[in-house]
Amino acid sequence: MGEDVDTRKINHSFLRDHNYVTEGCLDIITTSNADIISTVEFNHTGDLLATGDKGGRVVIFQREPETKNEPYSQGEYNVYSTFQSHEPEFDYLKSLEIEEKINKIKWLPQQNAAHSLLSTNDKTIKLWKISERDKRPEGYNLKDEEGRLKDLCTVTSLQVPVIKPMDLMVEVSPRRIFSNGHTYHVNSISVNSDCETYMSADDLRINLWHLAITDRSFNIVDIKPANMEDLTEVITAAEFHPHHCNLFVYSSSKGSLRLCDMRASALCDKHCKLYEEPEDPSNRSFFSEIISSVSDVKFSHSGRYMLTRDYLTVKVWDLNMETKPLETYQVHDYLRSKLCSLYENDCIFDKFECAWNGSDSVIMTGAYNNFFRMFDRNTKRDVTLEASRESSKPRAILKPRRVCVGGKRRKDDISVDSLDFTKKILHTAWHPTENIIAIAATNNLYIFQDKVNSEMQ
Repeated sequence: MGEDVDTRKINHSFLRDHNYVTEGCLDIITTSNADIISTVEFNHTGDLLATGDKGGRVVIFQREPETKNEPYSQGEYNVYSTFQSHEPEFDYLKSLEIEEKINKIKWLPQQNAAHSLLSTNDKTIKLWKISERDKRPEGYNLKDEEGRLKDLCTVTSLQVPVIKPMDLMVEVSPRRIFSNGHTYHVNSISVNSDCETYMSADDLRINLWHLAITDRSFNIVDIKPANMEDLTEVITAAEFHPHHCNLFVYSSSKGSLRLCDMRASALCDKHCKLYEEPEDPSNRSFFSEIISSVSDVKFSHSGRYMLTRDYLTVKVWDLNMETKPLETYQVHDYLRSKLCSLYENDCIFDKFECAWNGSDSVIMTGAYNNFFRMFDRNTKRDVTLEASRESSKPRAILKPRRVCVGGKRRKDDISVDSLDFTKKILHTAWHPTENIIAIAATNNLYIFQDKVNSEMQ
């Protein structure tokens, strides 16, 4: 499925079913490093979308409800709330600065009118409650209008307090702070399907937390060797199974996946299944171990498959088949000849994420030059699209892009030597039920919607 072949027919037939149009470009107009988006996450209904940035801020977007004038129109996403989740800290014991950058955000299933989410930086995980208030009490007997206590001598009569409407106000409050659980940098958090526990993973350990208990956690994976000189791999990502609360998977820098069952033992150092693809000796090079490191792992919504991303490929694994992936898709194989220069500019260490669509039939991941790739698992067709300011006009149809390695170039082709490696799409998210995607490109958030669905509605 390399992009150096003629893919016009593939792209066009794919786009008839999956034409994405710009829903809007939500942009913070600044070039500050603090505004670079570091994570994107839809909630379980898709009505809320949260982003975190390197400045420790969380911005929540809400999908606007249908209007009376356009009862069947798709609502756009607008800013709902913004708050500072983490501040820069300093570990005096180790003389280390702790960045405020938000590494991950995970929504909790909604239990009442309020919403809850977990956010984490390198060390500290916080549970936030997001609620709305559109009424306020008035007519207190012992307080004045500004909330100050009255002199009891001045109270000569009693009145019944009343509830009066007020302008809608979104309140965000920290409910729990889970700290001191990790020696190394947290790279993943995942909420369990029991809705009572969650896990957090760093380079060498995975901890299990109860959402109501902040002062202790249970270590369920520990791969730290007795002698750090014997260290050969680190944990890169971890996630709970969507339906079975006892199962979770974690990936490693060696390209392997380990499925663990918490029913087997309290400490899951011994996995129940190991998913690993044998390396082709003919492709062995100095960069083999670096590019095989798994940067993201996601269970499918059905729980039957796992999706992984390494530097050059995305792979679909069947939980019942450990020997090799079920499907392998080349994301940007044209970069294989440029690994040396990518190593020198550190791009080879970039950690790209991946995402499933709601029916697990299409997968999505990012690339360079603000390109992102989609692969249809049923038709085996793929497409390259671009998230850019030029294509961000409302309702504009995204045109497929093609990277040319050599030989004849078509009109809209881009040469592999012209790719901008400073423009990279690392973070993506797919609406849980609809064909709406969120793409983070540096400090810009692009939201694209399926043209077919929007026309039908």
